Amino acid sequence: MVNPLGALLLLLGVGFLAANLILLNDYLAFRRRRPHALLTWVVPRPRTFVLSRWIAVGLGLVILYKILVLNWLLGQVFGEVMMFAYYSILYPLSFRVERGFYPDGLWLDRRFVKYGDITGLTWREGLTPALVVVAGHQQRAGRLSVPPEHYGEARRLLRDHIRTHDLHFPRPPLDLGGHDEREDV
Repeated sequence: MVNPLGALLLLLGVGFLAANLILLNDYLAFRRRRPHALLTWVVPRPRTFVLSRWIAVGLGLVILYKILVLNWLLGQVFGEVMMFAYYSILYPLSFRVERGFYPDGLWLDRRFVKYGDITGLTWREGLTPALVVVAGHQQRAGRLSVPPEHYGEARRLLRDHIRTHDLHFPRPPLDLGGHDEREDV
């Protein structure tokens, strides 16, 4: 008979393995791009960041108990190990990825977008300015929260990328010929 808790932990382990691989890939891509960064900043950690540390401690204790006291094999705690790796290593590491402007694209709050994939931009003013980016064939929107001290430089970089045609937006449905893309920034 199948152990339902064991099956659930295995399924969670596979899900967390996928999340770990995505975060690790993002971090390695950031390390390759970082030496050539144009304008970047570190994202502040959320208030719930400490909670992730406590979850990691709890998972570490569960893993140690299962291995040292219950004599389980490492394969039997796969789900817990993947969750531990996420909360103790990869989630905190994701906050070291500097958001901002790179020669080949923008690192948004949640993902990297190449300039050639961007089909629309707009600014949202608030407590901190945010650049809303539409990209890809599915027209997915992303957001880049820009610290106020970098706002002017960010606008200048966007204008430069439009001028050099790194950023090019499709023509609007009714194009009367008087539209300057640099004004979109």
